[in-house]
Amino acid sequence: MLSLDEIRKRLKEYDGIPVSFMEVCGTHTGEIARNGIVSMLSPKIRLVSGPGCPVCVTVASYIDRLLKLSCRERTCVVSFGDLFRVKGSRLCLNDIRGRGGRAEMVYAPENIISLAEKEPETEFIFAAVGFETTAAVYADLMERLIAFKIRNIKLLTALKVMPPAIQWVCENGSGIDGFIAPGNVSVVTGSGIYRPLSERFGIPFAVAGFAGEELLIAVYGLLKNIGKPKVMNYYPYAVTEEGNRTAQKKIAAYFEPCAAAWRGLGMIADSGLKLKREYACFDAGSESLCEDAQYNPSCRCAEVLVGKISPTQCPLFGTVCQPQNPQGACMVSAEGSCHNWFVNRRKR
Repeated sequence: MLSLDEIRKRLKEYDGIPVSFMEVCGTHTGEIARNGIVSMLSPKIRLVSGPGCPVCVTVASYIDRLLKLSCRERTCVVSFGDLFRVKGSRLCLNDIRGRGGRAEMVYAPENIISLAEKEPETEFIFAAVGFETTAAVYADLMERLIAFKIRNIKLLTALKVMPPAIQWVCENGSGIDGFIAPGNVSVVTGSGIYRPLSERFGIPFAVAGFAGEELLIAVYGLLKNIGKPKVMNYYPYAVTEEGNRTAQKKIAAYFEPCAAAWRGLGMIADSGLKLKREYACFDAGSESLCEDAQYNPSCRCAEVLVGKISPTQCPLFGTVCQPQNPQGACMVSAEGSCHNWFVNRRKR
């Protein structure tokens, strides 16, 4: 087993064929930037941020539906904070709060229950955005809504699952030689979920934690296994091969696969989760939310999300588009590629 110093040395001195690795987790994107990992690598090793920020891949029509619901009488939209600044076709939730709409920010899905109990005459719509990790939390929320017979809470879902998006990236010419698999998603799904993709495309996957050292080890693991169908788990204290069976069963109890729209990728079959038909009374109209539109037509978020360009290649980056004045979703979220490149001065 090599020491961390030796791994650093080999990554910095690598002089083989140029390779591109994609991290598909927004938290990984943030940690790579904060730890300055790109500066520790050879110029022949390229790290690309992928479609792993749930807010960033949410299409404009979903935001527009939230805005419309927030303006409905006796209705309140509830969301996590980072979604408030993501613009739909024209406006965001922050805008609508000053125009008669009602939207409340929470820190956890269960916070909506206390709001609903205080105002039984108000319908609360939760903006259920996220991947497999948060899908388990929404399943738990559904369990509580049913158990306590709470009827004034509904979900507007934009839930996604990761493997179909990775498959899309592999099939659409992004030139990725290996993936740093998302540690948080893998806790739920297990590392085994990446094996079919690894074998089909002949590329390695490295499940990684979130410390800088863990990410460097994952990059080195990918480099050693270029062109090999191999899945490596560098996050064994949290991720197993089979994943969290309890969470998987809860998700399956309330949700079923569906086609989903991804910003920059379009519609992808079986890449989303929707409430099962028997729980349709808890759905706030999630079907057919697939239209996308850029608030600023010069924004190139769609290409950034799939690794076709880096954030600095967008003509708006760092000038018109900054964290305090985001023009696209990639600059809004703390997990977004553009936000992290700007805040942490990520290069290359």
